[in-house]
Amino acid sequence: MATCGEVLVKLLEGYAVDQVFGIPGVHTVELYRGLADSNIAHVTPRHEQGAGFMADGYARTRGKPGVCFIITGPGMTNITTAMGQAYADSIPMLVISSVQSRNQLGGGRGKLHELPNQGSLVAGVCAFSHTLMSADDLPMVLARAFAVFQGARPRPVHIEIPLDVLVEPADHLLACKPVSVNRAGPAPAAVEHMVRLLAAAKRPLILAGGGAIDAAASLVRLAERLQAPVALTINAKGMLPSAHPLLIGSTQSLVATRALVCEADVVLAIGTELAETDYDITFKGGFQIPGTLLRVDIDPDQTVRNYAPAVALVADAQLAAQALEAELDRHSLAPRLADWGARRAQALRDTLAGEWDEATLGQTVFLKTVLQALPEAVLVGDSTQPVYSGNLTLDLDHPRRWFNASTGYGTLGYALPAAMGAWLGGHAKRESRGPVVCLIGDGGLQFTLPELASAVEAQIPVIVLLWNNHGYEEIKKYMVNRDITPVGVDIHTPDFIGIAKAMGCFAQAVSGAATLQAALREARGRSLPTLIEVNQTVWMSELQAC
Repeated sequence: MATCGEVLVKLLEGYAVDQVFGIPGVHTVELYRGLADSNIAHVTPRHEQGAGFMADGYARTRGKPGVCFIITGPGMTNITTAMGQAYADSIPMLVISSVQSRNQLGGGRGKLHELPNQGSLVAGVCAFSHTLMSADDLPMVLARAFAVFQGARPRPVHIEIPLDVLVEPADHLLACKPVSVNRAGPAPAAVEHMVRLLAAAKRPLILAGGGAIDAAASLVRLAERLQAPVALTINAKGMLPSAHPLLIGSTQSLVATRALVCEADVVLAIGTELAETDYDITFKGGFQIPGTLLRVDIDPDQTVRNYAPAVALVADAQLAAQALEAELDRHSLAPRLADWGARRAQALRDTLAGEWDEATLGQTVFLKTVLQALPEAVLVGDSTQPVYSGNLTLDLDHPRRWFNASTGYGTLGYALPAAMGAWLGGHAKRESRGPVVCLIGDGGLQFTLPELASAVEAQIPVIVLLWNNHGYEEIKKYMVNRDITPVGVDIHTPDFIGIAKAMGCFAQAVSGAATLQAALREARGRSLPTLIEVNQTVWMSELQAC
């Protein structure tokens, strides 16, 4: 007789789940009963937060939900930070946890791992949290979760299963089939209205976000037809190739780019929140869209947040972009201004190239050195200085190759476990088998350093590129700029090379570009993780000497 826990694994296989992240415990062993005989692989992190970050990275490269098995109580409190990051960036994540038996829920009896209400704990970081009160409800609840992932704004979903429900007989549920949900298509009247405004525009512009990643091909054609400069959010990097003449990068927080946005008479915003971490990273305010704003988003609520549109279209970004493209073919375009389109985009790029400071240029050289050695690499970043610079200066040729925790929720320690998940997600797709590089600082790495051991155990050859400036330098600079005496930012820096080797990794320190490239090429051929430490002071000194 198959239990609810065993049937859960079978139903997940029906939804094409092939990877789970979790730490087995006495309250979750029944989730594992059917796992060994399934086609689902399992990775054991060293902390439940790591499990959530791995699921996040997996989802971003794989394009499908990351799944976690999490213990009652402390496991759920540990994973909430990772759920918060995924929630902020609209990443699909399925968190399946145990919970006390039904007759003990909310009892306050001091049971092992007891919380008053796990659903309330995670309510603010998930699309919904559901307590499974009967095994018979399992297919319906899973269908609800995947309906969110497939048809709505993707965000984490939490399903908790009481200990007594986990062992309920559930053979009769094995025949249940997965439910597939198609995303909403665009309303024809709204499409026609938008296209009339775009066709009449003399200075159109496009703001595209991570929610439009799958619409890249149509968006490129749309931009070219309109001769509209395109700004991408950080999670949308690569939607336009780096050398595309209409690309103006991810510089919406800078004065010169804001001036260009203000010149546009019609602005199409698609799959973007128009939020602070992409449009105001200096926290000074002032981003404006004086032109006619058109917004496309899968989430109705999001179409009117931050900046009110003249026309809003609730639809899947890819379907909407295709519909706009098709409708535009039936319209004649008004003449564009002679200095608009590619000319105006080039003028902006030239202006920005002359404004980067020495630190930004040095960190950009660092990132470009990585890509010269590993041109197909996926770069997974933490909140660290080279990532901040790359968010502004680096453009990629394909989407899903640059993402980091400096956006949205802004967690530290994200990059290492997320890079592990990204490698697993990328290598599950035959067409995506490039190396994965974790970009992280010495402060951030200490948040999730033990995950090096889980990378060794799982034989995940992630390349950890450690930017060491011996403390929280970005926060220190922020304190000094606000006339605050720095406290708590000059932290102890351990021997990362020694720690990494003790955990079973390859590890070395490098100085200049030549030694970095050699180390990266050697790391690519290994089957285990590699840590490469770059001292910020040494790197910048050698760069200046050149």
